[in-house]
Amino acid sequence: MTNRFGLLVLGPAGCGKTTFCSALISYLRDSKRACKYVNLDPAAEDFEYEPDVDIKDLISLDDVMEEMSLGPNGGLIACFEFLLDNLDWLDEELGEGDEESLVVFDCPGQIELYSHIPVLPTLTKHLQQHHSFSLCASYLIESTFVVDRAKYFAGTLSAMSAMIMLEIPHINILSKMDLVKKQITKREMKRFVDPDPNLLLEDARKDTNEKFWKLNEKVVDLIEDFSMVSYLKLEAGDEDSVAAILSYIDDCLQWSEHQEPRMRDDDEGVRDEELEG
Repeated sequence: MTNRFGLLVLGPAGCGKTTFCSALISYLRDSKRACKYVNLDPAAEDFEYEPDVDIKDLISLDDVMEEMSLGPNGGLIACFEFLLDNLDWLDEELGEGDEESLVVFDCPGQIELYSHIPVLPTLTKHLQQHHSFSLCASYLIESTFVVDRAKYFAGTLSAMSAMIMLEIPHINILSKMDLVKKQITKREMKRFVDPDPNLLLEDARKDTNEKFWKLNEKVVDLIEDFSMVSYLKLEAGDEDSVAAILSYIDDCLQWSEHQEPRMRDDDEGVRDEELEG
């Protein structure tokens, strides 16, 4: 079986996952690069590109909520548990694939799926073992979180939790950069792209009650001790920004190392003449 390449697009609800998927697929297609779009969010409705594989063909969130009397969060978890019980459906939908194609998995914005429920880790292991996927995860949080320090801390911790849980190559992304261009300077943004725990702690002390300072210090220590989290900046409407993110994804997947060298058309013409001679 050939080696395949997949990207899991993760992050909380409203962070821009589907928008990023659409921008990435648009760039890949414009570049004449094969790709496949897999929607794993049973609540998703509007798509710029019709998914090649859609979990709603297997199960829908509305049906689960109605039949099991669950809320949206419990319903999403139940949908994924049903998917794991029916992975043969996913196997059939994915097919054999090829080495040049990038399969983009658009995942739901349910934090529990990335933090403490072993649903996605089970799925990633299946993709690796049964489909020979080389996988990479991208975790998105909104760039507006840098304005609200408490949200930035929470987003960074959730990103770190997903990295530890999934155990696959991982990049973190600050999405919707166009929303903060006029609110924060480039110099200040550097503090959040590559988190400076001490400076962030000073900010947290300014914005929170003193009784929470020790808790904030422990959070900062956790981020600093792991030294795992850094961010790439994404503006989905900017082709150069999308291309830059894709280059990091390709590096994580080692995509170029698995591609067969190709001759240019003029090289092939010269070779044909040599063979004829």
